[in-house]
Amino acid sequence: MPITRRLGLLRDHDFRGLFVSTTVSQFGHQLTTLAIPLIAVAVLSAGEFQVGMLTAAASAAFLLVGLPAGAWVDRMRRRNVLIVADVARGALLLTVPVAWWCDVLTIWQLYVVVLVNGVFTVFFDVAYQSYLPHLVGRRHLMEGNSKLEAVRAVSQLSGPGLAGLLIQWLTAPVVLFLDAVALATSALAVARIRSREVVEPVAPGTRLRTQIGEGLRFVFGNRLLWSIALCTGIGNLFYTMYASMELVFLARELHQTPGTIGLIFSVSGAGGLLGAFVARRLTARFGQGPTMWLSMLPVGPAAALMPMAAPGWSLWLAALGGVVVSMGVVVYNITQVSFRQGLTPDRLLGRMNATMRFLVWGTMPLGGLIGGVLGEILGARGTMWVGVVGSGLAFLPIVLSPLRRMRELPTTGGDSDVLAENPKAAA
Repeated sequence: MPITRRLGLLRDHDFRGLFVSTTVSQFGHQLTTLAIPLIAVAVLSAGEFQVGMLTAAASAAFLLVGLPAGAWVDRMRRRNVLIVADVARGALLLTVPVAWWCDVLTIWQLYVVVLVNGVFTVFFDVAYQSYLPHLVGRRHLMEGNSKLEAVRAVSQLSGPGLAGLLIQWLTAPVVLFLDAVALATSALAVARIRSREVVEPVAPGTRLRTQIGEGLRFVFGNRLLWSIALCTGIGNLFYTMYASMELVFLARELHQTPGTIGLIFSVSGAGGLLGAFVARRLTARFGQGPTMWLSMLPVGPAAALMPMAAPGWSLWLAALGGVVVSMGVVVYNITQVSFRQGLTPDRLLGRMNATMRFLVWGTMPLGGLIGGVLGEILGARGTMWVGVVGSGLAFLPIVLSPLRRMRELPTTGGDSDVLAENPKAAA
């Protein structure tokens, strides 16, 4: 059945499977995002540095396996990678409530769970971004990414508030069990996808490092991709410093309950939903290149409202600032991810995505570590101010590149265009 503008991608069986998988896993992810730090703070009495270490461990996997993951994913069916990653992450999360029930839970177990969970997340994310062009075709990437980002935004809007209430009701360790169930459901949804990829065989004797090098050369040899990597990497570095102390700031300095913290994060997430709906209109109005840097421009000033907050009306004003942050980041992500997917040949999608993730997510563990150290020295509020200044400058690499004025960015063709017209052809 052709994918038409009138019917939309949600009428396609295979995209719908990926959409359902994204929906349940994103809501489950919101539970874990709030539960893990609260377990560290409330159950294990972790300090600022230990919370920063948790943040670092969550993203350190991109430095450890990010580059080889791309080469491995390009050698395998991405659908299978998604299923295995979901099942493995669910099993890992189950160990936390079990250890808590047995009264043997430690901060070191949290470090291990978060780190290994991050390894499987690397494979999932690389395969996920590389799988979408196969399912929908390059002409529908903006629509596909917008719909998936809308799900992410809805989960960020309602997930933290729900997570906060569930944590108050069930306790944080028990809530991780719900995320494990969500991941199992996600795996089942992906398993129902009918389309089967044709994996391009690797030439005999081809070494993994040769394939990794090909992905690196593709990214570093393209000035447009390199500018995006710099913008995203700088933003992730400083915003991770900011985010690693935000929960500590709200819980310890402003004395907010888990339910209130979740509600604040939910309000902020509303901007992501708005961004997902307007991204295509903004790119049509301003062009892809200008939309990238314009969407990042207000992030720093809007984020500054949180460290200025005190209990009362200013705290909710800060939450509204979070709406602007979320909207800007989502518009930026939809635009730059769609561009990357459209620019890259099918056989290099895994390695391109892995290289970009290595570069832009690789700054996050450093941001978490620096955030933890600065938290001990400057306090949570002072550390957040450092993050505000740095993230406010993240748009500069794009402004200083040819992307600044490029309305239409270059694309490349691929087999995915054929699959878009007959999405069941490979089944």
